[in-house]
Amino acid sequence: MGKKKPRPRRSFTPEFKAEIVELCRRGDRSVGQVAKDFDLTETAVRDWVKQAEVDNGERDGLTSSEREELAQLRRENRRLREDVEILKRATAFFASMSGCWRSAGGRGPKPPLVVGP
Repeated sequence: MGKKKPRPRRSFTPEFKAEIVELCRRGDRSVGQVAKDFDLTETAVRDWVKQAEVDNGERDGLTSSEREELAQLRRENRRLREDVEILKRATAFFASMSGCWRSAGGRGPKPPLVVGP
């Protein structure tokens, strides 16, 4: 028996997700039935319903806007850490160049001239 191929990742608009959540909340059909009718995974539909409950204050957790802000802050934090690492390496490089100049008794290669920012 062959394995099922994984479904390609799809993205959905917030309006579509809200529509699906509303269908589930009406109670006419189960989450499983709604998922089947729209060719969605049950897990995705359940996640959308849970997130809608959080956004509406019906359940504890991070709201969509808080999740978005957290992701943006994590990206910024990662970028700043990379910047600091680059500056550390540059500092070490220039410090080693300065050491070469001194160890040669002032006769070695001059350190590069760094012009202001």
